[in-house]
Amino acid sequence: MPGPGSLVLIAIVALLIFGPKKLPELGKAFGNTLREFKNATKGLADDDDKSKDAK
Repeated sequence: MPGPGSLVLIAIVALLIFGPKKLPELGKAFGNTLREFKNATKGLADDDDKSKDAK
């Protein structure tokens, strides 16, 4: 896990690259991507549990 100094440095670099207007959109897109990934992996785990129960 990166330290607080590393996180600040990453935030500054992201601000310089993308600009302050684009960062909220990127954050929202990143959050949606993480949510979809979490739901997909949860679905896979549930399917795996169901197949083990069926045997």
